[in-house]
Order: sequence, then C-alpha cells, then structure tokens
Amino acid sequence: MYTYTTQQEPLGAPEILRAVSETLAREDLRNRKVLAILPDMTRTAPVPDFFRAMYAAVKSGGGSLDCLIALGTHPPLDSDRISKLVGMDRGELAANYADCQFFNHRWDDPSALRTIGVLAADQISSATGGLMQEDVRIEINKLVFDYDLLMILGPVVPHEVVGFSGGNKYFFPGIGGPEFIDFFHWLGAVMTIPNIIGIADTPVRRVLNLAAGFFKLPRIFFNLVMDEHGLQGIFAGTDEEAWRAAAALSEKLHIFYQPRRYRSVLGIAPTKYDDLWTAAKVAYKLDAIVEDGGELIIYAPHITEISYTHGRLIDQAGYHVRDYFSTRMDEFKHVPGRIKAHSTHVKGTGVYADGREEPRINVVLATGIPEERCRLVNLGYRDPLCINPADWGNKEDQGLLLVREAGERLYRVSPNLTHLTPNPFLRSALRPPLAGAKRSAKTREDQPDISMGRGTVTLDLTPDPFPEIKEGALQRSMLKVFFLSQPTPTPLPF
Repeated sequence: MYTYTTQQEPLGAPEILRAVSETLAREDLRNRKVLAILPDMTRTAPVPDFFRAMYAAVKSGGGSLDCLIALGTHPPLDSDRISKLVGMDRGELAANYADCQFFNHRWDDPSALRTIGVLAADQISSATGGLMQEDVRIEINKLVFDYDLLMILGPVVPHEVVGFSGGNKYFFPGIGGPEFIDFFHWLGAVMTIPNIIGIADTPVRRVLNLAAGFFKLPRIFFNLVMDEHGLQGIFAGTDEEAWRAAAALSEKLHIFYQPRRYRSVLGIAPTKYDDLWTAAKVAYKLDAIVEDGGELIIYAPHITEISYTHGRLIDQAGYHVRDYFSTRMDEFKHVPGRIKAHSTHVKGTGVYADGREEPRINVVLATGIPEERCRLVNLGYRDPLCINPADWGNKEDQGLLLVREAGERLYRVSPNLTHLTPNPFLRSALRPPLAGAKRSAKTREDQPDISMGRGTVTLDLTPDPFPEIKEGALQRSMLKVFFLSQPTPTPLPF
C-alpha cells in the first residue's frame, strides 16, 4: 500500500503525479491495456489531475489507457460532460488524448453486463448475521474483461448504504447490475442509516467484498480523502487495506459533532447534485442533528427533478419510513429495492403502525420541484424564493443551523451529550432496528418477508446481534446518545 497524506497544504498535481507514478512503477505495463474506472461529477475528486497522471504513467510504461465512468444508476454523460469531468474542452481532449476511449456504464442494458457469479443464501446469511438469506446474482460491466489491469479512482466519505464509500463500491453499484444493486441497497435500508453511516465494517460492505471476489482481474485502487481545503490523502493499493486506511482518515475529517440538535436545519445542496436522487445526501448527512418533530430543509433552487432515472418509480412509491414498506412487502414487491431504500433513507427513521405513519423529522424540499409533486411523494414544500439562508446563520442558540455545501460531511450529536429525551412515540424508530436482534432463517407465517423476494427472515429480540461490529469511539457513539432513555424495546414488525 502507498500512502500520501499532508499535514500542511492540500496535495496538488505534483503529488498526484508522484503517487500514480510510484504506484504503477511496480507494474509491467508494456503492451497492456489499462482501464481507469472514474467517478462521475456527483463525487468530489481531482479527476482531471489523476486522469492526466494515469495517462502519462501508462503511456510512458508502454501501455494504453481507456476510461469507464462508474455511474451506478446515474444518467450517462455526453461528450461535453465527459470533457468537463477530466478538466478540459472537447478540442483539447480530442487533440491530446485521441487514443483514450471513454465509456459510460449502462446498468440497465443487459447486453452491457456479464454474470460473474451467484452469492449463495448461506454466504448472504453469514455476511449479514442472518438478516438476509437468499441467492443473489452478481453482474458487472463486461467491458472490464477486455483489459489487463483496472485502476479504480474515487473519494472515501461516510455513506448511507455501505458505511463509507470507495473501494469495491466502485464496482457495485458503480459498474454493477440491477439485481445486486437492489439487494444491497434494501439491506442497508432495513438496517437504517444510523446503523450504517460512518461505520467501516458493515454487513453491506461485507457482501460487496464477497461480490468483488468473483472476478480476479488485477486491480489498483486510488482511494482519496478530500475536505473543504482539497485533497488530504491518497491511499493506493490492491486490496481492502488501502480503503480501510482511507476510511480511517475520512472518519477524522468528515464527521462533525454538534453540541445539540436543532429544530430547523437548512442544508444547501451544491450544484453538482442535479436532482433529488443525488441531493438526498443532504438529508442522509444531517438527519441526526434535527430534533424530534423538527424540520430538515433541502435547499436547492437549481433542482427541478426528483430523479432523471427513477422519477416515475419514486412518484408511485413516494417517500416513507422503513416499516411502511417492510410490513407490506407483498404490496410493494414491484418496487425495486433501490427505490425503497432511497425512499426510506430520505424520509428517515419513524413509526408505521395501524396504518399511521409518523416520521421522526419532517423533510422539506426548497427546490424547483413544484409543491404539488412534493406533496404527491409525501415530502414537505417550501418556496425557495421565500428562504434567505442568512436567516439560519449564527442562530444555533435559537435552534437554527445553516450547513453550506451539504452532502458529504456527516453531522452527529456529541457523544458526550446526555440530556436528550426522545419523543416516546418515536422511540421504536430511534432504536437501532437490529440492536438486540436474534436472526433466524426459519419462516413464520405471521411475519412478512423483508428480503428481495427469494427468502425469509425472522427477528426475535435478544442481546447483541452483531458483536463483531465493534463500537469504536467515533462509530456507534451517536446511537448511544439517541437511546439513553429507551425503555425495554418492543418487538419489531418483521
């Protein structure tokens, strides 16, 4: 593993060139075809500097370079946006890098994918502590098999589905197929964000690692850690060691602790998020610091669409708490797991019982999306023209918080805080859904199936379901804050 970090000025183009050159110096690149897997523009990374460095190093070693954009389920990039991604205009790209081809990943095109294996139900059960038990087919973009070496570039930040982004996540969902994408997103949703985000070792990460083991192509990861000042760390290597080192630095730089929770939080989404599907990261990262019954406002006047890819499905499903779906899986079996996961992640934790839904907080859109559509999908609405962000600035003592450039930094309440008292009606929502849960693959007719349709699971309440997930000082401390006054929990609805 190669590690490049800074205690002073952020790392720049010279350090990036050195990192790439030294990492590739150990590779025999003569006549080898190399594929760089790049993030799209919804991720913050110095892609232009890395692209130039990778191209120079591969060409000087006698190899050739092409690029595949790890879109996951995001829309494809046209030639102008590809040029912008690598920091130049189309003319410069064509003149100086004519032999480098760029490809968009197409997750929804079966002809672009290859099945590389099937994760068996017993493997899934072992990786998830018995939470899920079903066979899952693994597909990946078949283009990778035309190359001799893969270079995977991407930032590492706290992530709502896997814990921290980066590493094998750039294969899944980055260049993966829909079945596995649906499966592990729903797995993360069932666990809920408080049990996932900002935690390195999660069941979701484990199944991603298992899936990545199905193909043995040589690979080098460039895991990046950015902050508001620039690039703070490059962790290059061939395995999970490099990713774990990056995640450790991300934990220090990207998790911000607040002395209290706020009745109203205004999160300003950067313009790199062009729909709610991507700007939803504002909600994921700020939910924890909103008071019970408070409001979280996603402020993004530039956004006019819920999802350019999944909008129709989201309009049908709406935004709801997890148990709205998990207690009615047959009714929503036609809704893909990625849609249900996005829905519950945005809406946040809450209670659904006896036909009544009570989210812990109120998520409000102050965007270009019309009020009628916001109400249709079960979200609040505020006219962005009637909001002055300055009204939230420096008013923490009044219960207001302004967060600019929201979406990558994770906000938590200080683990030293001991006076929070959750709303009693919402305690079951605040409680970690897996805390003290014992799993069984044994089917019970009176409990709905929360799997993706190919297996069943029963949850009974007994102590510590995941003792192997250690409660690090920065990993699970927030959960301890939320549940200080929790009474003996009642059984979960599945």
